Amino acid sequence: MTEAAIAAHPSFDFVRTEKIDSLGIEVSEYRHKKTELTHYHIASDHSENVFLVGLRTVPEDSKGVAHILEHTALCGSERFPVRDPFFMMTRRSLNTFMNAMTSSDWTSYPFASQNRKDFFNLLNVYLDAVFFSRLDQLDFEQEGHRIEFSEPENPESDLEYKGVVFNEMKGAMSSPVSRLWQTVTKYLFPTTTYHHNSGGEPESIPDLSYEELLEFYRTHYHPSNAVIMTFGDIPAEELQSYFEEKALSRFEKLDESIEIHDEKRYFSPLRIEEGYDLDQDDLSGKTHHVLAWLMGHSSDLEEQLKAHLVSRVLLDNSASPLRHALESTELGSAPSPLCGLEDSNREMSFMCGIEGSEPESADAFEKLVLDVLEKVASEGVPQSMLEAQLHQLELQQREINGDGYPYGLSLIMSSLGAAVNDGDPIALLNLDPVLDKLREEIKQPDFVQKMVRELLDNNHRVRVTLRPDGKLAERRDAAEKEQLAKIKASLNDQEKQQIIDRAVALQERQDQEDDESILPKVTLQDVPEDMNIPEPEQAQSSIPFTRYDRGTNGLVYQQVIMDLPALTEQESHLMPLYSSLLTELGCGERTYQENQQYQTEVTGGIHAFSSVRGAPEDEQSVKGFFTLSGKALVSKQHELTALLKETVEKVRFDETARIKEVVSQIRTRKEQSITGSGHALAMMAAAAKMSPAAALTQSTKGLESIKFFKDLDDKLAADSALQELSDQLVTLHEKIKQAPRQFLMVAEEEHQADLQAELENNWKPTESNTELFSLPSLRGHVKQAWTTSTQVNFCAKVFPTVPVEHPDSAALTILGDFLRNGYLHRAIRERGGAYGSGAGQDSADAAFRFFSYRDPRLEETLEDFDASVKWLLDNDHDDQKLEEAILGVVSSIDKPGSPAGEAKQAFHSILFGRTPEQRKAFRSRVLQVTIDDLKRVAETYLLNKESSIAVVTSQAQTLNSDYEIIEI
Repeated sequence: MTEAAIAAHPSFDFVRTEKIDSLGIEVSEYRHKKTELTHYHIASDHSENVFLVGLRTVPEDSKGVAHILEHTALCGSERFPVRDPFFMMTRRSLNTFMNAMTSSDWTSYPFASQNRKDFFNLLNVYLDAVFFSRLDQLDFEQEGHRIEFSEPENPESDLEYKGVVFNEMKGAMSSPVSRLWQTVTKYLFPTTTYHHNSGGEPESIPDLSYEELLEFYRTHYHPSNAVIMTFGDIPAEELQSYFEEKALSRFEKLDESIEIHDEKRYFSPLRIEEGYDLDQDDLSGKTHHVLAWLMGHSSDLEEQLKAHLVSRVLLDNSASPLRHALESTELGSAPSPLCGLEDSNREMSFMCGIEGSEPESADAFEKLVLDVLEKVASEGVPQSMLEAQLHQLELQQREINGDGYPYGLSLIMSSLGAAVNDGDPIALLNLDPVLDKLREEIKQPDFVQKMVRELLDNNHRVRVTLRPDGKLAERRDAAEKEQLAKIKASLNDQEKQQIIDRAVALQERQDQEDDESILPKVTLQDVPEDMNIPEPEQAQSSIPFTRYDRGTNGLVYQQVIMDLPALTEQESHLMPLYSSLLTELGCGERTYQENQQYQTEVTGGIHAFSSVRGAPEDEQSVKGFFTLSGKALVSKQHELTALLKETVEKVRFDETARIKEVVSQIRTRKEQSITGSGHALAMMAAAAKMSPAAALTQSTKGLESIKFFKDLDDKLAADSALQELSDQLVTLHEKIKQAPRQFLMVAEEEHQADLQAELENNWKPTESNTELFSLPSLRGHVKQAWTTSTQVNFCAKVFPTVPVEHPDSAALTILGDFLRNGYLHRAIRERGGAYGSGAGQDSADAAFRFFSYRDPRLEETLEDFDASVKWLLDNDHDDQKLEEAILGVVSSIDKPGSPAGEAKQAFHSILFGRTPEQRKAFRSRVLQVTIDDLKRVAETYLLNKESSIAVVTSQAQTLNSDYEIIEI
């Protein structure tokens, strides 16, 4: 980098810089002279620039102050005094990421954009929102909590708690895993901030006062308590000039210091049992057990990496001694999701556990874990296991990701904890020196033994047993009603009128039309003319072979793609299990444990998946593919290619005990997904009869698949059923093995010739006359209520529409954003109190879908979906709102991924007829949509048309008699 790249603005001191060759970046540290705010800038030639401001937030209770403040801070600021600038900017922007997040000890406000003008627009709004927030009390009541009469203007009706965060956390804490995490940390950290639920406990949130929120903001949202982290090709000096002008120049150093102290240590292990809400008759096999140890500082990079290495040795895969014990024990059905090292807090913690157990198994579980650790402390593990896990750490350091978070944001998030907790984020980004040192240390024969012995000798250990309680929800709801009844009984007439007046004032505020012109924006003129879609390179080959030359930083990505053959209904149901087992079982002469160890030694992971989609011009005409995918360092290309071939040809379905373990684990994962993904599951259920592919999705990924795996897991208690399943999987595998296949390679150009030669040496051309996959046409409707243990609802309503090549698909795609921006957000989130809502066209299934997420309402929300269509048709709308909806869709279409991810997406899109030309033509049609188009398609497809409805709700919910009620 040049000196200009690391130069500082006069308001900042330059501290240091470090070049990280393995990532192609240079990281510089600066300190603001007046406030001592630290700025870390990651200079890169990436055009997707990223900004994050992080604040150390240290709650002293579980009222949710940090979380509610994160929401309320985005509801208007000094220079942008509109009611909802954050959501307004999501639609006035070409952002590739916008969010705000509350963790246990920090709150962050990140965004990313590929457009320079847009980046500075967002920076302007974010700096003002964080450092000069208005914090209107009505916004606090909307986002946090309030009480209203169930009939807002009738003081004789019952009181209710309302609030976005209140309902969000009711949904979040309906998850047994979330409750388990909070229970473990509550006892692992008896005196520090981690003892509390930073998101807020629903029972405690109503205790938070507006004055407490203001005081927390005053001390915590100050530059002296903040860190700014940036990534991209905009120079640090230019960014700092903006920080200074827009915010920092108005502050002096804060005298108060927000600190997190070390936890006081236990002198003897603690054993705890608590209950969690599970609204089921049969509570057997639903208990969780976890052992957790508090360890050293996460800011000590060397100790952190050692802890990661040992955690991976113990728990990474089925060859790992502790994971094998947790997977194979009869004490539970699967390892706990909490297994592993937690390094985001000031002090690290190591956890392991099982789920699907019984309360009385707690002692046996603890003995199992301690016996395994004692054996490792005495005997160690094979050296190859240590070297394999070090190989994984090296591969993670080198890989360029960016398919979930933007690449720059993933780097920032990985080092934010260190920045907040007085660690060294630059060192955390540059692991190579520590990895080199670790490579020498693991050669010491007692390396693992010493670290595991330290764990065994560590008395700050907590055993948590979380057992199901079928009456807990009933008691909790009764306590809430009793509390509200007491409040109501204490109110005089004047106080009752104040509640009514506050509700009216809030609705008036929600209904007000703000002057959005004060917010910066981009326009359609700022949209790039073309899409950036990678094109494959032409290569002559003896086998069907496609290659993409991409900057992958020394990694190779390889896929074997097979046409999906004709399948029976049972085989279609088994595809998710088959896909999981293909890389979980043994291979050739290797057992499943030996095979997983070998995968860890030579690859960055292999996995398999199937995909089925309708044609661009006809959702009823489907095709499918099965993909075996792997990645490795280029130096391991030979081993990767051979392993993929061996997996296809020599997978071992004779390992029936392992098959049974995997079925139990999949069942458990699926059951846990409901409260976190309830909106997606509701949409799958509602769309299930819209197309053949939608029906398959519901049966293999949706709520039906949860019931399928429950039944399968219960059935496998009989050995005959297990052998029958093994035989079915062998038959399915033979079908897929015989299907036509092709190959994909993504790597840097200089490696491609060697990679292709390796591929051709391993695989030979095949001829196949296999009958290919198809499904019968389907177009119908459902009205279903899926019941489970939840405190909130998830609603979905779906209308049949058209596939992507139909002329109306572009207008329907814009319509989703237009209805969300203009009506649904206000009606369902702000007024209704749901955490989220939206609408969108799913052209693959030719369906238009409405949804709500963590929603206290049900029928009223379904009515709001229809009301949004009438709102569109009955009113005039300005072109600015249309432009905002188009910008939202285009920024989603243009969102970049990782170099390898973009190539894989382009290739698989082509398989299903979504060629670069087709995708570009659709984008062009999106840019031409008019308001008249929106009204026409809304009237054609949504107004008074027959729809499908599916809701995920509790058994206690009162439902209309025309619902088909299905217990999950």
